[in-house]
Amino acid sequence: MSVSNFVISAVGVDKPGIVNTLSEAVLECGCNIADSRMAVLGGEFAIILLVTGNWNTVAKLESLLPGLQDKLGMTIVAKRTEQRRSTQNLMPYAADVIALDHPGIVYNLAHFFSSRHINIEELQTSSYRAAHTGTPMFSVHMEVGVPSDLHIADLREAFMDFCDERNLDGVLEPLKG
Repeated sequence: MSVSNFVISAVGVDKPGIVNTLSEAVLECGCNIADSRMAVLGGEFAIILLVTGNWNTVAKLESLLPGLQDKLGMTIVAKRTEQRRSTQNLMPYAADVIALDHPGIVYNLAHFFSSRHINIEELQTSSYRAAHTGTPMFSVHMEVGVPSDLHIADLREAFMDFCDERNLDGVLEPLKG
């Protein structure tokens, strides 16, 4: 039997037991969690799961989602998806940026990479207060797929110029295993 891929995203008020309930439903249906991201954002808990299984186990899980949504008090959205395309011609790089917090940092970074046809594969941000001064700070960690035909030295130089122009402390380096 062929493997089916199913993405489930859920958002709702943070409380203990959400991961337990969702992972139990996946297991009981005969599916597997292949990849996941989870975070508490404000008072909300957000989770994204890539679930795999054969067609009928995924269909069984899909039929349980309305009940899980009610039971957990969450908004659940699910979608069947295909296997990820090959990323053979992409080199994995990490971009890390720290700056004084201000609007537009994520947009400007996204624009920098998308204008060069570089896909953002993962993005994490956080706001915090600097030690001793309490100054509002913002950090970004991105994982990007750089096309192998792009000249890395030119990309790195353009990224550093981009960061300098915006007073961002940034680094672009190969993603470490």
